[in-house]
Amino acid sequence: MGILKQNDYADVRSVGIPRALLYHRYGTLWEAFFRELGREVVLSRETDRALVDAGGALSVDECCLASKAYLGHAASLVGACDALFVPSMGNLGHHLGFCTKFQALPDLVANTLRDRNVRVASCLVDVTEEHASMRDAFLELALRFGASPREAKRAWKTASHEQERADRAAAGAQERLVASLASMQGEDRPLAILLVAHPYLAHDPYLGGSVTDPLERMGATVVFADEADRERALKASFDFSATMPWIVNRELIGAILLLHERIDGIVLVSAFPCGPDSMTDDAIMRCIQGKPILNLTIDAQSGTAGLETRIESFVDILRYQKKGGYVHG
Repeated sequence: MGILKQNDYADVRSVGIPRALLYHRYGTLWEAFFRELGREVVLSRETDRALVDAGGALSVDECCLASKAYLGHAASLVGACDALFVPSMGNLGHHLGFCTKFQALPDLVANTLRDRNVRVASCLVDVTEEHASMRDAFLELALRFGASPREAKRAWKTASHEQERADRAAAGAQERLVASLASMQGEDRPLAILLVAHPYLAHDPYLGGSVTDPLERMGATVVFADEADRERALKASFDFSATMPWIVNRELIGAILLLHERIDGIVLVSAFPCGPDSMTDDAIMRCIQGKPILNLTIDAQSGTAGLETRIESFVDILRYQKKGGYVHG
């Protein structure tokens, strides 16, 4: 771990958090942590076309759509807070890594927005190389915000408990939803479609809405793979691959295995050109059998008309299959 810079964030009174990327996984923890430290939390607005366009103008072409959106969110907070919180997320252990963009994000934001005098508050989570767990990283971060060791532990305990409650609530709500679908019979039961996507796509109204909105308009019930019990999903993923390096992709694949018999179809959604998804989605298409799968990629240039046409065709196929029709493959 790096040398501790004691109290170097002590003067930061308001913390800006971009509502993008891992915010959709850890947002509850982050907000609770800073509020427990007595800081004001300033969130960027929800994603819209203007934010995506602004982020795209700041990015190189090779950045994925979600990263471009993140830079738009970060830029929108400049001047609205004392510092941006941009953690460096490497991994939670062996075969539990995050995409490399999450590890490099603090440097990317600081360098991209250097002409705007942006201040970045960060911490490092890297279990395999630096032996820095999530808890260690946030305890150190609290000290840098001027908290005492006791205050730091209290902030972490409160925040981590709130995140755990939110995760349990999501998993519980999903289980009740799937159970209620199973209790319905015949025409009364809507199609259950498992949406397999990173949380920053699945739960972003602008990015993921281009997929979830038409599904719901057609009367399908969307089940989110990322809301499955993470511990169970992660364990199940090792039956699929012993070597896959990315934790979120592992959890998504594990959710497919856990929910496979309880859904009618699967929709894979990726942001162009996501590296981890390009590998795991191909493996899913080849190895997951017995359920129709629709593989979609969204980017900043493509409109929604083509997506909606493919989604409508997919739902029609599922309805035909549900009525007893045969669909080859």
